[in-house]
Amino acid sequence: MRAGKGLAPYLALAVAIPAISTGAILVRLSSAPSSVAAAYRVLFTTLPLLPIAVLRYREQFRAIGRRDVLFACCSGLALAVHFAAWFESLSWTSVAASVTLVQSQPIFVAIGAWAVLSERVTRRTAVGILVAVAGIVTMSVGDLFSGAVGSDPLLGNSLAVTGAIMAAVYVLAGRSLRQRLALIPYVVIVYSVCTVGLLALVVAQGHALTGYGEQEWLVFLGLAVGPGLLGHTVINWALGHLESSVVSVSLLGEPVGSTVLAALILAETPTLVTVAGGAVVLAGIVTTATEQEPAQ
Repeated sequence: MRAGKGLAPYLALAVAIPAISTGAILVRLSSAPSSVAAAYRVLFTTLPLLPIAVLRYREQFRAIGRRDVLFACCSGLALAVHFAAWFESLSWTSVAASVTLVQSQPIFVAIGAWAVLSERVTRRTAVGILVAVAGIVTMSVGDLFSGAVGSDPLLGNSLAVTGAIMAAVYVLAGRSLRQRLALIPYVVIVYSVCTVGLLALVVAQGHALTGYGEQEWLVFLGLAVGPGLLGHTVINWALGHLESSVVSVSLLGEPVGSTVLAALILAETPTLVTVAGGAVVLAGIVTTATEQEPAQ
């Protein structure tokens, strides 16, 4: 365990995991296009960070080199595709399948680190990857023929996996940057680029950015405050006090929490195939994530 032992980091995770688990439910409760919800989630997450960045990190921003800015922009664009793909997946498949599959990003981080960064893949990691892939195939093929929740579970599951791959790109692009940049300057650049990318997607799709009712704006704000600020921001803080493997495994509480909330709030009960395949995916993630860095 790193510096900062005590109950505080664990209490932080106890707050962050339920907060993250509300993300898929809030997306489902919104009637706005998925890209609009994604854009406002990131925008409303970024806005409170801007005054902090301006007041406390001016010198750090000036010291950032062009190459680091470029990599941060790539990370932001990958994050935009992640959100766009994952939010859209929730329109086509079950909450349980979507959230479980999008959490498979540690698998793709391990593959990308081996292919791009020439990092060694241990036997444990390889086994974890194979187990998780088997679970993904089980969920995607099984859902297609088992009357799974969702109008097109194969499409939805594919989008969720795409979201996981883009989350892995986001992690890999930011892995070296976080060694040189403070958290706030890094996330402000990444989130800002992500917001611009999502807003561009909204415009390209012809969706309106205004004219939504009060409930929609509350959902957008809830996505920023819950999964955004109370979720991922708190997890980033906990990473400074707990081993990465502890945080990685704790993130697997999101699919469980989201599935329970979907059953209680949306009356959405996953099929046995989804539950079985999801359990296999989670087992593979546990095996892999204990040797890999989690999403930042």
